[in-house]
Amino acid sequence: MADRYGHVPRGPRGVLKAGQWSIQGLKAAWLHESSFRLEACAFLLLAPIALWLGASGIERVLLVGSILLVLAAELLNSAIEAVIERFGNQHHELIGRAKDMGSAAVFVLLMNALMTWSLILLPRLFASEG
Repeated sequence: MADRYGHVPRGPRGVLKAGQWSIQGLKAAWLHESSFRLEACAFLLLAPIALWLGASGIERVLLVGSILLVLAAELLNSAIEAVIERFGNQHHELIGRAKDMGSAAVFVLLMNALMTWSLILLPRLFASEG
């Protein structure tokens, strides 16, 4: 039975099903998206380094979280591209714009990760030299 907003309560079974769909999405991204594989491998390499180099819980969250945001954006970009490909690969200005903006979102979050890592770790590097 739906609530007054039209939402159907999920319950434990629905939450489990949503988790299964998420795992399917991760598997599909791994199988079909080379950029996702590259970024996932970077995450597997950098996450332990972030946990080791982060001086506090906040720094660890920022370092790891910045990379997770890149992965999330890559998943969304790949989803956009999959929907576009579903309807054919003919050139259209809006299709090109959508693909470019999805790619730009990944780029912006890559720059965010670079900035986060730099601002947290570079001051320590320079402080240890002095």
